[in-house]
Amino acid sequence: MTETQPPVGSGTATEREITRQPDVWRETGRIVRSRRTELDAFLAPLLAEPRLRILLTGAGTSAFVGEVAAPGLARRLHRRIEAVATTDLVSDPLGRLAEDVPTLLVSFARSGNSPESLAATELADQVLEQVHHLVITCDAAGRLAVAHDGRERSFVLLTPDRANDAGFAMTSSFTSMLLSALLALLGDDDAVVEALAGAGEQVLSRRDRVEALVDRGDGRVVYLGSGPLTGVARESALKMLEITAGGVDTYFDSALGFRHGPKAVLDDRTLVVAYLSADAYTREYDEDMVRELRGGVGDEAVLAVRTDEPRSTGDWGLDGLAGLDDAWLAVPYVVVGQLLALHASVRRGVRTDDPFPGGSVNRVVQGVTIHPLAEG
Repeated sequence: MTETQPPVGSGTATEREITRQPDVWRETGRIVRSRRTELDAFLAPLLAEPRLRILLTGAGTSAFVGEVAAPGLARRLHRRIEAVATTDLVSDPLGRLAEDVPTLLVSFARSGNSPESLAATELADQVLEQVHHLVITCDAAGRLAVAHDGRERSFVLLTPDRANDAGFAMTSSFTSMLLSALLALLGDDDAVVEALAGAGEQVLSRRDRVEALVDRGDGRVVYLGSGPLTGVARESALKMLEITAGGVDTYFDSALGFRHGPKAVLDDRTLVVAYLSADAYTREYDEDMVRELRGGVGDEAVLAVRTDEPRSTGDWGLDGLAGLDDAWLAVPYVVVGQLLALHASVRRGVRTDDPFPGGSVNRVVQGVTIHPLAEG
């Protein structure tokens, strides 16, 4: 690609939403900081309750926000935190909410208009004696935000307007909701936000290197990550699947889990993307897997994203992230997966902003009937 050519995907909403994320993250930090007093007044009494259970919920990509955040928050807050998709909570509320303990239900939603979004909060109110709601959403006019605005036991935290993605796939909305949750529950930190934004800009500056990787993974891409980064691997796999309209086979797993059968997907056209943990102990397992894979399929077939010095030509090292937990690293790491999906979509001639023009898959899920749960 020459300097006179536009960036791959230029002109699409998806491309704009991916590339402006560092600035959107900075704005996210400012929003959370501006609402710190209100947040603390809402959260402090809840976090003082030793029996409090925190449930992180959402559907699809919004559910993966919770998968990333839950282990990172649990490590820092030293309490029980679970990620449960709204799709699971709505279909099995008595199983997912079996223990009636004080609960903070954190709901993630781009629009808040998916049928399960509001139903999950209503079922929690119906099943649990003590439940509070922290709604993190990108759309102030969405059904979820409107339903909880001004409620005594609810707090609605909006992301920047620009995070409400217009494209089919959730990109900026995912990272902004994740960052909002971490800042809200762990405390806002301007230095951390700036470090993440800087790392995101580093990823975006390497877009020319993504094209060669897309050539390698034209038919199949595997994403690996451990701990919170398993959720990043899962979200990356979904992005590739979504905006290539299913044209690229994708798989995700943890570093240790991949050996237990899923490794069978590897062939000579597979690209592996490994998101390496910043935790020294966890990273040992990630490094073992990367060495094993490179020994089998070659350095060029394995991209390892890391925060320390690159050890191979296949490593991407991101600077300025020392000391940050994996849940924070997920914010810039996932941009790698987003760019790969964008380039693969354009390469295949897919309409990136609308990969399913026939409506077989929709931006906001349709066709879901919410059935009433019998009282008692």
